[in-house]
Amino acid sequence: MKDIIYTEECFKLIGICIEVHNNLGAGFPEIVYKDAIEYELKKANISYEREKQYEVNYKGIILPHRFYADFVVMDKIILEVKAVQTIPDEFVAQAINYLKVSGNRLALIVNFGELKMNYKRIVL
Repeated sequence: MKDIIYTEECFKLIGICIEVHNNLGAGFPEIVYKDAIEYELKKANISYEREKQYEVNYKGIILPHRFYADFVVMDKIILEVKAVQTIPDEFVAQAINYLKVSGNRLALIVNFGELKMNYKRIVL
């Protein structure tokens, strides 16, 4: 079993996401939820970077295309925002790749596309 890490930090982040979902509901594009999350992170004075860019090292060279994580919160948690029917496996694979290139250990995939907000914790 993977370690349960950043419990308190995740509690705060999920609380912010629930607040956003309670106010906006389902049906908006991802960008609207990202803007609302950014507002709530600022209001809570939680450090974050939005659209953080990561390079991909392949056999000692840096590939020309980059990964962009939606948010990196508190310099340690990747927060990926989705607005889809369900969280498919490819979003989990994407989060794992973000963790690999970033060196972080925890990613949260939060889906606002369902009637009830849903999320997955990905730990490396």
